Amino acid sequence: MKMQSSDFEAILCQARDFAAKAESAESLQEFTVSLIAEKLPHYNWVGFYMLDPADPQMLVLGPFRGAATPHVRIPVTQGICGAAVAQEQTVVVDDVASDPRYLACSLETRSEIVVPIRAGGKVVGEIDIDSHAQAAFGSEDRSFLEECAAVIGTYIESSEAKRSSRPMSDG
Repeated sequence: MKMQSSDFEAILCQARDFAAKAESAESLQEFTVSLIAEKLPHYNWVGFYMLDPADPQMLVLGPFRGAATPHVRIPVTQGICGAAVAQEQTVVVDDVASDPRYLACSLETRSEIVVPIRAGGKVVGEIDIDSHAQAAFGSEDRSFLEECAAVIGTYIESSEAKRSSRPMSDG
């Protein structure tokens, strides 16, 4: 199913509006995965993996929509998700069966795109999308998801800035 750029822009507009009033990064992620899953049914699995603050070499599953996954923690040295963090760039796989990095979650998955989320100049997590169609993700999907990642990253950056600028209490 071919999406129009106006469809992507409408989703981004809603995500940006929600980000302006979101109470937490997790609530923004939850809103975003729900919105994407509802509006883009050919995105069969939509989720976030964030770097574990206690172990920055480990990705931890956050909000997602789609089938349950056994991969709730992924070392950054493994899988397509790990590759996106290690390379600090978007990874698109048109045929997961031909990519030895793919960590099988669903037998129905045929293609995947993983987009890093940056905050404070470093990768802090990623958006992971699977599709049951081969070569499901084109340049418009990539641009759209990179912009979604930027919305999340900007929110995380501004949240961290607000926290660090608060005066310390005398407790």
